[in-house]
Amino acid sequence: MPDTGSRLRLGTRGSPLALAQAHELRDRLAEAGAVAKEEIEIVVIRTSGDRISDRSLAEAGGKGLFTKELDEALLDRRIDIAVHSAKDLPTLLPDGVGIAGYLPREDARDALVAPRFGGLDKLPPGALIGTASVRREAQLRRLRPDIEVRLLRGNVDTRLRKLAEGEYDATLLALAGLKRLHREGEATEILDVARFIPAVGQGAIALALRADDARLALRLAPVLDEPTEHALAAERAFLGKLDGSCRTPIAGHAVLAGGHLRFRGLALKQDGTNAVEVAREGAVADADRIGADAAAELLARLPPGILAARG
Repeated sequence: MPDTGSRLRLGTRGSPLALAQAHELRDRLAEAGAVAKEEIEIVVIRTSGDRISDRSLAEAGGKGLFTKELDEALLDRRIDIAVHSAKDLPTLLPDGVGIAGYLPREDARDALVAPRFGGLDKLPPGALIGTASVRREAQLRRLRPDIEVRLLRGNVDTRLRKLAEGEYDATLLALAGLKRLHREGEATEILDVARFIPAVGQGAIALALRADDARLALRLAPVLDEPTEHALAAERAFLGKLDGSCRTPIAGHAVLAGGHLRFRGLALKQDGTNAVEVAREGAVADADRIGADAAAELLARLPPGILAARG
């Protein structure tokens, strides 16, 4: 029987995608019998990242802009769980906040939306691509140095609307987000991870709660996904050792096959040059070490100054 002893408050940003993620958690909890659906309240919290729309997140202060107010709400006990896109999480969480785990990961690949042209290779020289991600910008410039990349902020609906209005020739979005909004048909090319490495955590929904809330952690256990947790352990270990933020073009992606984990990581300059790629594989139980070792190799091979670059 569902636990009906107390209401469960899920904190989330207010974008359609963030709300879809919160509703996914609510539905999974109810289906697992962990809590009755009518006992789950979704609490919308506006974050610093939502308020800033005229400049890139790198210029505004980096990662944490989409999580800070949710962390505060957790610690103030205004919410019980913070529902995050895992790729928005900073490498270090505030004292008293912990990650309980992750829902099953959706497709981690990036999707190109270019209605008039289709694929990345079909974009004409000088085509204008909009993105707010330094990782996407750098990989785009690496593959297509002849195109123009310009800042495009906003939620998925805003970006697709600006594209439809002709302000840009193309944009890149997480395929997971498009799927959760039932808009995957907008994608004109799905970029293979062998060619275009996703952001650390892309496609995963992270559940944060107060670190001392062991009872709630137990209630969440039925909906948490162990393979996603192992993949994210490698990816976040990689990012953490590099001290990576959204100010630095860093990509990292882990996949599991049986008890085996394969990881690929990438760092490069924002103009797409000086790219260094690393790969590691090993037992799932060694996920943290695999990510950290990959970062150590990358640091040893990376030309000086790339990770120090900001802006």
